[in-house]
Amino acid sequence: MCSLLHAAAPAPRATRVKELIAVEGVRDNQLIGYGLVVGLQGTGDKRQTVFSAQTLSNMLEKMGVQVNPLAFQVRNMAAVMVTANLPPFAQPGMRIDLTAAALGDATNLQGGILLATPLRGLDGQIYAMAQGSVITGGFAAKGAGASATLNHPTSGRLPSGAIVERASPAAALGTTIRLQLRQADFTTAARIAAVVNERFGPGRAFPESSGAVRVETPPEYAARAVDFMAALESLTVQADRVARIVVNERTGTIVMGKEVKISPVAVMHGALSIEVQTNFDISQPAPFSGGVTTVVPNTTVQVKEEKAKSLVLKAGATVEELVRALQSIGATARDVMAILQNLKAAAALEADLEVI
Repeated sequence: MCSLLHAAAPAPRATRVKELIAVEGVRDNQLIGYGLVVGLQGTGDKRQTVFSAQTLSNMLEKMGVQVNPLAFQVRNMAAVMVTANLPPFAQPGMRIDLTAAALGDATNLQGGILLATPLRGLDGQIYAMAQGSVITGGFAAKGAGASATLNHPTSGRLPSGAIVERASPAAALGTTIRLQLRQADFTTAARIAAVVNERFGPGRAFPESSGAVRVETPPEYAARAVDFMAALESLTVQADRVARIVVNERTGTIVMGKEVKISPVAVMHGALSIEVQTNFDISQPAPFSGGVTTVVPNTTVQVKEEKAKSLVLKAGATVEELVRALQSIGATARDVMAILQNLKAAAALEADLEVI
């Protein structure tokens, strides 16, 4: 089934600058750690995963228990890699979410508890400590000759499972601030600079490129950088976007914006199907004839060709007219994808075509 989604043509809507930009230096920082999940119901690492036993042995040794890692086998634990994003300006004591994923041959982390795990940044410093219950959002069950699995039980989330121990590294807001556009566009960058200059005075903002706008902090906000950013983010601007069609081949979903235009073009679409079937018949000899029972293949070939269906799009055709025209000829998901690719190749589709 083909799902065609298109936007109507509403009045232009202004967008806040906050949704269009990010401040240079104000960004998330990725954290990573290695830990152990315990409390599993026999679904943890097996003997083949030697590093989980070594980790447990080292941990127990620090607690005063001497255990040879080769002398025991604990299936109720699993070695995991823990990842998290440290938000900008995060302060010690804040809690952040994290993800834990099995590193060895554990089959299910459901019901497990992550032991205290340090999370390090790319600079090797510890920025957070993680510990808590793992929520998998799925399950795995098996019995004699049957099994069932939902989602991915070998990875899970720990909401608010880590406590920040070190302040997040972030650039300080100075007298010059560079705004980075989330979607680089020359028109949008120029419009952002224009609206900033209109609000805070001429010469305060200058578009450096399609992806960056330099802004000078006004003197009245010299000691109030946060207030200036709040006022800056609340400004509205009419963002300019590239006409684009997104096709999801797996689900048959096609999304087209209202900016999509079709040049004058005629489309003829037909279908040729060839079906080859092979049935195996049993040839049974007559009694006492001395013959041998054999299997005889019976192959049939059927060819079916539908008449070509045509449609004509005039100059200035909109995406709505394209959708209705494709539906009128009974185009399927694959038909629509093929037609769009052919329109793009014929330079009749005035939009970017992206297949995901």
